[in-house]
Amino acid sequence: MKHITTLSLAAAVLFSLASCQNKTKTAETAPQAAITPVVKAIEATATDVATTETFTATIEPNIVNNIASQSAGRIKKIYVEIGDEVKKGQLLAEMDAINLQKTHMQMVNDSIELGRLTELYKIGGIAQADYDLAVLNYEIVKKTYSNLLENTRLISPVDGIITARNYDVNDMYAMSQPLFVVEQIKPVKMIINISESRFTKVRTGMEVEIKADAYPGETFKGKVSLLYPTVNSTTHTFPVEVLVDNADKKLRPGMFARVTANFGSNYRVVVPDVAVVKQVGSGEHFIYVLQPDNTVKYQLVEIGKRMGSTYEIVSGISIGDMIVTEGQARLKNGINVIVK
Repeated sequence: MKHITTLSLAAAVLFSLASCQNKTKTAETAPQAAITPVVKAIEATATDVATTETFTATIEPNIVNNIASQSAGRIKKIYVEIGDEVKKGQLLAEMDAINLQKTHMQMVNDSIELGRLTELYKIGGIAQADYDLAVLNYEIVKKTYSNLLENTRLISPVDGIITARNYDVNDMYAMSQPLFVVEQIKPVKMIINISESRFTKVRTGMEVEIKADAYPGETFKGKVSLLYPTVNSTTHTFPVEVLVDNADKKLRPGMFARVTANFGSNYRVVVPDVAVVKQVGSGEHFIYVLQPDNTVKYQLVEIGKRMGSTYEIVSGISIGDMIVTEGQARLKNGINVIVK
């Protein structure tokens, strides 16, 4: 009898344990199946969004002058070095002046002779043809002297900076390369290539902003100075020249720069950046849109520019759509949600 009682007790314990396990499993699985994602949603709004575009460019001097003589000769004096700032009309170098001196003496003699012949011509002492020939000879030698003077005393045609010097004093200049290169860096210019879709929106005098890698956080102001009249048939872009005053001479030729132009504004839907989800493995973006029946719809969107903590939406979302901003991690297209 004692043996039967023991077996009955053991069976009762096993039955009790099995019942507890089943209750535990039911308690664990039933709530999980019933969980509905909780989300937060806001209404999509619209505003004017500036249509800006940034172009890369290399800073160039506004003017580049190669300083050279028209004829070969020995360099007698050099007055400037690379890096020197020069003014328009400043003497940079002098060539050997023997030919200049000879021509000057001839010009003086021809001037005296012309004066004598002029007096004779007035009293009818020489023929018209002889007088005209004397005048012509004097004009020729005078122009020759002026040309030699220009090519013996080499001056800078612009305010600028010496960026190259290819000869030393007493070298024989052979016309293979210029003596100096003078670059005007006040102002400087950049060439940017703008899409043909912007052709009608660009005008001379249009203001732009420039940023250079050499000066992080600093912005320079510039203006469109020249529009090239043709569009490249391969790239479908057209060149635009931008000038920067560069009064402080910070910007130097060869620097890398970014030019930002404003082409007006568009009235666009804007949404918080937390509402935009990027599709893994692709460049697509989407937003979950809350439906009237508290389900969510997976909506592909085309994003525009980022403005702080918001995105411009080019297409895919309309004004008034309720967009999900929290809880996207557990969402799938068409499922029910609870809205905070």
